[in-house]
Amino acid sequence: MAPRANWKGFLRLSLVTCPVALYPATSESEKISFNQLNRQTGHRIKYLKVDADTGDEVPNEDIVKGYKVDTDTFIEVTKEELENVALESTRTIEIDEFVDKTDIDPRYLIRPYYLRPDGKVGHDAFAVIRETIREMDKVAIGRVVLTNREHIIALEPLDKGLMGSLLRYPYEVRDPAEYFDEIEDVKVTKDMLDLARHIVEQKAGNFEPDKFEDQYETALVDLINQKRAGKPIVAKDRPKGENVVDLMEALRRSVGGAAAETKSSKKPATKAKKAAAGQKEMLMPIAGKKTAKETAAKKPAAGTRRKSA
Repeated sequence: MAPRANWKGFLRLSLVTCPVALYPATSESEKISFNQLNRQTGHRIKYLKVDADTGDEVPNEDIVKGYKVDTDTFIEVTKEELENVALESTRTIEIDEFVDKTDIDPRYLIRPYYLRPDGKVGHDAFAVIRETIREMDKVAIGRVVLTNREHIIALEPLDKGLMGSLLRYPYEVRDPAEYFDEIEDVKVTKDMLDLARHIVEQKAGNFEPDKFEDQYETALVDLINQKRAGKPIVAKDRPKGENVVDLMEALRRSVGGAAAETKSSKKPATKAKKAAAGQKEMLMPIAGKKTAKETAAKKPAAGTRRKSA
């Protein structure tokens, strides 16, 4: 079942309009998350919203937003006042222009969304907009308001729907000169480039996400399962970086290493897919995703549960 839409409104290209819904295209709910506990009692930590001066707890209905002018001065802004900031993009994604995908600097990309028709009407208009973008081989640029903020959104066809990528504004992107100006100008010889190019050619492949496993997530699962089983936790040696003294020699050795690595990994995709599937299965007893009956059958005693927490 698809998650709840983050936004509902209309998609408009000139006079062509259709109702649409915007859904998050990614999820991190499968990742392991931790609660904060009191080491002494094992109880969860609870945060309270308190007045910074009096220390008294403040109920949600008495909390308003404030813009800080100076140390002790704030301009209060109510929820109603924010809602009265009328923007067309609050309810409508108006397509302003079409650009080449290569024109969009990757630094401006924030996160992807799926856009589809909302309800049983408007599918024809949606298809016209989608196929026009596809036929022109362009990306449609519009604006949308999410969480009381207006964002630029780039729309492109994806199967029967549209993928919308939120974009940053220029003032949100930092100037690279602040970080790169101090990098030394180094003359790279042709021999070095030839060796490095050979390494790249040996490691060349196609991007297949299923080949990659979240090794940190797998290690977390292993850690938690070991603690649940009461096994001792042994610290692993951390990898140590080595200073490269002879760059040419390091490149030559890398060429041989890359060749051996390529030869030994003829079938990485099948192995990685199995690892990814196994990772999800291992997560189930930890994340509590079994049925109520299975959970009740495997539920530890109260003392054991507190100890494992």
